[in-house]
Amino acid sequence: MKRAALAILAFLMTAPAAEAAQGIDKTVHNLSRTGPGTVKSQTATAVCAFCHTPHGAAPQTPGWNRNASGQAYVEYDSSTMQAVPTQPAGSSQLCLSCHDGTVALGLLRRPIPGAGKGAGLLGTFITGRGSLNTDLSDDHPISFAYDHVLAAADGNLANPDLIGLPLEDQKMECGTCHDAHESDVVPFLRRSMANGELCLTCHLPGGTAWSWSQASHANSSATDLSGAAWQERKPQWRGANVAENACFNCHVSHGAPKRAQLIKKSEEEACYLCHRGGVATTNIFKDMHKPSRHRVTAYSGTHETGESFSPSPPVDHVECEDCHNPHAANSATTSAPLAPGSLSGVSGIDSSGIQIAESFNSYEICYKCHADNHVATTTTVLRQILEFNTRLEFDLSNPSYHPVEGPGRNDFVPSLISPLTVNSQIYCSDCHSSNDSPGAGGAGAKGPHGSIYEPLLERNYSTSDGTSESGYSYALCYKCHSRSSILSDESFPGHRKHIVDERTPCSACHDAHGIDSGSGNAFNNSNLINFDTSIVSTNSMGQGPLFEDNGHRAGSCALSCHNVEHKPCSYTGSSTSCQN
Repeated sequence: MKRAALAILAFLMTAPAAEAAQGIDKTVHNLSRTGPGTVKSQTATAVCAFCHTPHGAAPQTPGWNRNASGQAYVEYDSSTMQAVPTQPAGSSQLCLSCHDGTVALGLLRRPIPGAGKGAGLLGTFITGRGSLNTDLSDDHPISFAYDHVLAAADGNLANPDLIGLPLEDQKMECGTCHDAHESDVVPFLRRSMANGELCLTCHLPGGTAWSWSQASHANSSATDLSGAAWQERKPQWRGANVAENACFNCHVSHGAPKRAQLIKKSEEEACYLCHRGGVATTNIFKDMHKPSRHRVTAYSGTHETGESFSPSPPVDHVECEDCHNPHAANSATTSAPLAPGSLSGVSGIDSSGIQIAESFNSYEICYKCHADNHVATTTTVLRQILEFNTRLEFDLSNPSYHPVEGPGRNDFVPSLISPLTVNSQIYCSDCHSSNDSPGAGGAGAKGPHGSIYEPLLERNYSTSDGTSESGYSYALCYKCHSRSSILSDESFPGHRKHIVDERTPCSACHDAHGIDSGSGNAFNNSNLINFDTSIVSTNSMGQGPLFEDNGHRAGSCALSCHNVEHKPCSYTGSSTSCQN
């Protein structure tokens, strides 16, 4: 029996590759002289012997003909990860005995019959993409428990009993994704990467109101014919379009430049791979380099998925991911104030100042940075009542506000252009958007990415005293408010005199956001009245600057403006009376 067993072993160690193992002979893991790769022995004919031996094997199964490298590895880490990786074990330890690049391919425990112990590969090491080295922090985590406890804690992982991939002692290892004996799906994958099939076996990006299956990135047929967008750190396989590339549009499993979340490039640069006008139809890169913009390029390594913005972010910053969730963003359209599909699955701050995991309304996303933590600390208009907290400016208890959170308080606004009415609501991005966005009559990107008009405005809004009235000077106001109505004094009998004759800007009297109820009141601050103190001041009697609301087309002002004294000036209907 012993002699027969030795004969069988000798046959297996020297048999033609096709008989040694199904499929492996056609892969680069066949290091014998019959292998298809460029790295191989010139003498050995056995295929399995480079990894396995029936005698004198290492303790690891199955019959391992190599020793573990004994290296201490740097493990993957991320603030969003609930798993706890450990030093490589199981099949991962076996794979790394070649793939960490520290052990020669021919350093075997037992010699190969007819080829010797090193089989001519003692001085040969894995290099290039196949070498993971000993720093695994840029690679998909391994050797962690993938069980029901982890799945429940993460919330976006599949039931480990149903994934249909092999776990080792309930742990995720290299062998969970890779089959070392088959490479029908390059590189040695157990499932295709097309449409994210392999990744989505375990990862279930989704939430209460959105999911990957509806996301634009999961369904887009957009392609880059030159392939330029996917050249850097591209996988060995590449799909025909964005939908087929799926996860690999942004992520790589090994050697990721941005280690946490395994992203191809750092932060906004990963988005620019497609959103630079080469794949996506609109050029976000161009907007992000306009004079007024969200300054994503000014920050690096500060954004963390799931970070707290209440009461303030840990580090002031703005990144694409603060407003967009690439796993959820879609093309669904909505009406104000509801968040459109492009903003799906993004955290926010609600109207009460409380952080919410998923924004229902668009303004809640803006409030993450422009509310209680008021990132902006400067203003071009010196208001009588100065407020940097945008959430407070739009509060529905205020004496007046633009209708972002809800319909406005004023029931008399004859200048509104149809279909707008006093019951309408608007988005922040109706005013703050790209200057060549669809809202401005252009074909550029929607939203507040960048503009030639400060502060990130869709259209021009002049605030300098002495501005000559024109459709361009107050283009932002005239987007919603009829220029002819304003200049015909339909809502206030002094509009034309102030704007045209005196060349006083709209901003001299009106505060576009709103007036906080903690500082203003309905009698003095209705109609968005909040004077620019660089233009309007107290009169010679020490009065004001003060506005008093006496109803529709009726009120008075006590102030000094352009060296004209209002002591006060009153108006009713179409008549005006001033005590100068």
